[in-house]
Amino acid sequence: MKFTESLKKNGQFRYVYNRGKSIANRQLVVYVLDNGSEFNRLGVSVSKKVGISVVRSRVTRLIKENYRLAELEIRLGFDIVVIARTAVKDSDFAEVSRSLAHLLKKHGLLKETQKEIQKEA
Repeated sequence: MKFTESLKKNGQFRYVYNRGKSIANRQLVVYVLDNGSEFNRLGVSVSKKVGISVVRSRVTRLIKENYRLAELEIRLGFDIVVIARTAVKDSDFAEVSRSLAHLLKKHGLLKETQKEIQKEA
């Protein structure tokens, strides 16, 4: 990921949980907090309730890959924590992509594309 670092420490996750804003849908919960820098930091959390380690690893890879593909459209300067709910274990790549894009759009993290700007004019 070009413009994104990882959240790794428990304290970093807790800081985003306590001070950030969360929005959820059926498959994911996304916490966002302004970090005041020129890059994003991404953390992914998948609990044991989601499934065995193979399933949790697959879900983590799906979330990170979908984020990577959308990274150029995401505004910079935020800490983002994505939490997987149990419904995501039966989802495919496209469903996770739609779910993540929906939540990022709700948070206002997606940059406006040229098409959206032309529609408003």
